[in-house]
Amino acid sequence: MLTAFSIKNFALVEDLHVNFGRGLSIITGETGAGKSILLDALGLLLGNRADLGSLKNKEEKCVIEGEFAIQKYHLQALFGQLEFDYEDLTLVRREILPSGKSRAFVNDTPVSLQNLTSLGEKLIDIHSQHQTLQIADTIFQFQLVDALANNQNALSDFRSVLKNLNQAKAEHHKLIEEQKEAEKQAEYNRYLLDELLKSDIKIGNQQAWEEQSLQLSNVENIQQQLSESLAHLDHEEIGVLHQLTQIKNALGKITSLSNELQTAFDRIESVRIELVDLSTTLLLLAEKTESDPEQLLLIDQKLQTLYQLQKKHQADTEEDLIAVREALEEKVLKTENLSTLIKNKKQEVENLTNQATSLADLLHENRTQVLENLQQQLQEIVLQLGMPYARFQINLSNKDDFDKFGKDQIEILFSANKGIPFGPLKKIASGGELSRVMLAVKAVLARHISLPTIIFDEIDSGISGEVAKQMASVLDKLSQSLQVIAITHLPQIAAKGEHHFKVYKETLADTTRTQLTFLDKPSRVKELAEMLGGKSMSDSAMAHAKELLAGED
Repeated sequence: MLTAFSIKNFALVEDLHVNFGRGLSIITGETGAGKSILLDALGLLLGNRADLGSLKNKEEKCVIEGEFAIQKYHLQALFGQLEFDYEDLTLVRREILPSGKSRAFVNDTPVSLQNLTSLGEKLIDIHSQHQTLQIADTIFQFQLVDALANNQNALSDFRSVLKNLNQAKAEHHKLIEEQKEAEKQAEYNRYLLDELLKSDIKIGNQQAWEEQSLQLSNVENIQQQLSESLAHLDHEEIGVLHQLTQIKNALGKITSLSNELQTAFDRIESVRIELVDLSTTLLLLAEKTESDPEQLLLIDQKLQTLYQLQKKHQADTEEDLIAVREALEEKVLKTENLSTLIKNKKQEVENLTNQATSLADLLHENRTQVLENLQQQLQEIVLQLGMPYARFQINLSNKDDFDKFGKDQIEILFSANKGIPFGPLKKIASGGELSRVMLAVKAVLARHISLPTIIFDEIDSGISGEVAKQMASVLDKLSQSLQVIAITHLPQIAAKGEHHFKVYKETLADTTRTQLTFLDKPSRVKELAEMLGGKSMSDSAMAHAKELLAGED
């Protein structure tokens, strides 16, 4: 529940702080005093969009804070889902900076507005006059019936299956479209794949083919240079090997004279052996280097095909071409397997449809079982609220397609008087009747869902007298299971509250500001007397006010 609420620099509020307690809290005040400011600030705290124009002092930031005692409401899982730090006493803060930037915090951790809104929906239900028409909204009607039917788990299971079903349907449709497109492309893809398979593309082939082409294109030059090299090595008398042999023989005659001469001899011998080996290698190269026009033509054809394929597929390397080939293989294989994939996906759609249908039937059955009880509960409460002949008729029917609530269509019809046929609430009920119906709905919902706080903004619009007294009793009973804050203009309802606050506006020097004060018993008597008889506060109004409060003691 909301235990504390503070506002700084917002609209007409400079600095306001209020502590709320359990049960029924009442807020009263003259029209224009600033009751709507409190609700607007609370809306910001729960995730509404900020407006820079709301700052009272444009040079300072606006800060709105709320403290919530939530240990009884099992919100740990939601906090985990939203990645908030959970505290039994949770602090929510909203800031609007002079720059226009808005920030939100939960337990001093920055949070997004979307996540703040998700949390706010579980903390407070703000019911204002314009929201009375929610009762005519299909989603709201389903939420009401499902709360009584205890459909939360079945609805969660159904929506999970429906999500998978919609995904499977989308995938099935996509496969069919792919098959249509694949049939157009299949022949061409097979042609491209065959072309790549025939080209013998392997990593390293291009480099090897280019080297072979270069060598075969330069056979005569290679042979000539090898021949000259061998001549310089092995030519009798003037060849390098012959000269080295002469040097070796000369040094061999003096090696015994010193170690340095022996070392020089060894080095000459090492060079001679290496050159003999090199001469053998060059000779082998010369013997195997021969002209092969046919092989050159074959290699050049392979290279030409490779270059054309690279250009055709915008590939820079053999690896790129292999990737293209593998992609084509996958497409061709998928084209051949699409019929099987489509058949399997169709079976998956049928299975999920059967699951969704079973869960939708369960939802329908659960709802059907509570309709009569719901109608009776609503009629009992509106009877207390001065509508003795009001009747409700809740129609539940099946439709062909699924939506997030199953396969049901729902309509809550209403008749306020004898002899008047049933009709849609928003067309049949007056403003005052709608307010009482919505209060009845909230009272029923409070028995079945765990909501910490509900705020009613002048739900008493259009009623007075005995009906107001009965509405006060309903609010009082509702406040026994959750925190209720009611903004009201009726003394009968105001007198019922356990806690009473007054909103007022004061002017100091050249500024106007809104204040909120807690009323003790004498102050409450005065406030109720003003609500009964105006500022004059006659003796009879004071006496009536005391009677109202005495009746609640």
